[in-house]
Amino acid sequence: MNVKSLVVILGVSLIVNPATVALKAQVNAQVLTNGSQTTNVITAVPFLLIVPDARTGGMGDAGVASLPDVNAMAINPSKLAFLENKYGVSGSYSPWLNSLKADINLAYLSGYYRVSDRNTLGASLRYFSIGKVQLFDNNQQDLGFYSPNEFAVDFTFSRKFGETFSLGTALRYIRSNLSSGNFSSSQNSKAGNALAVDASAYLRKPTHFFGKDALLAFGVNISNIGTKMSYNDNVEKFFLPTNLKIGAASTFMLDELNEITVALDLNKLLAPTQPIYDSNGQIMKGKDPNRSVPAGIFGSFSDAPGGIGEEFREMSIATGLEYTYHKQLALRCGYFYENPDKGDRRYFTLGGGFNYQSMRIDLAYMIAETKNSPMSNTLRFSLIFSPGQILKDSTEK
Repeated sequence: MNVKSLVVILGVSLIVNPATVALKAQVNAQVLTNGSQTTNVITAVPFLLIVPDARTGGMGDAGVASLPDVNAMAINPSKLAFLENKYGVSGSYSPWLNSLKADINLAYLSGYYRVSDRNTLGASLRYFSIGKVQLFDNNQQDLGFYSPNEFAVDFTFSRKFGETFSLGTALRYIRSNLSSGNFSSSQNSKAGNALAVDASAYLRKPTHFFGKDALLAFGVNISNIGTKMSYNDNVEKFFLPTNLKIGAASTFMLDELNEITVALDLNKLLAPTQPIYDSNGQIMKGKDPNRSVPAGIFGSFSDAPGGIGEEFREMSIATGLEYTYHKQLALRCGYFYENPDKGDRRYFTLGGGFNYQSMRIDLAYMIAETKNSPMSNTLRFSLIFSPGQILKDSTEK
């Protein structure tokens, strides 16, 4: 099996037939774990791009600058510094790409602890399972059944500077185990391992809009800056899905009971765009993707074969709206757009949350815009425990 084909589709396309679910290397029928369908930005472990918590999921996956909660480390670790409670924990679960295969799922556990008024520590575990699949090599020889899985463990630190600004970082260990050891008799495979860091910032400012109190916020997070990942003993290695996420959000306090938050995020993968090759394997247009991690990150803004227009098409947009009543009930909606040539993830989201004493339950539902999308009808669930928090998400100074 070609390892590059394996990684492009998370190690593969999930091909469903009446008899069995087969794991095959099919570059022309890609379905990445983040829901994308054809792409020419190849990375390992795309599951790291999935937003795991239901609150952000209900807002179209927009949340880099939204009000912080326990799950902030999944999208912007620096927001943890503005949490008011001493500690909190959360668990999230989502059946993923259910229209392709019933037992694919993503689980996420997170927690934080405020060491002092300005410093907050956090930790999380993200686990992605493809379930039980049947493996075939390139010659269609049956290699048996296996349960591929991937996970990432994070340790985060966030510090508040004054009452309006914070910085945060995360150290991440990633393990991707996509094969049982041998995909073919000619090529050994192994689990991929990598280390990565996130760098993030969060700025918030109380202000007034239309005669109402409001909280204006900006956020940025560069995630998965790390070592390349290899799935065999050869020299071929793959970039992590380094991602730049920037965004803004504004929370309007309409009165003592009602609040509305509007959020907008922009995303750009900081990994090399694959060039156009001729029949001899020579690059016709674009740049050689075999480069160092720093060169890959900085070069990702100017390496698309289609020039600046294609660079803009590689950006995705997430928008979200959240309404809260009496700090207890929340209703959410959102929209996510990705260019059809660069993944074609386009979907609406709906969600809600309910707080009872120190617990909050969130639910999100995804409605795909494209026909027969594997992301249709995706559900996400989250349960948060934070003593004394009543959907308070730190709106005061």
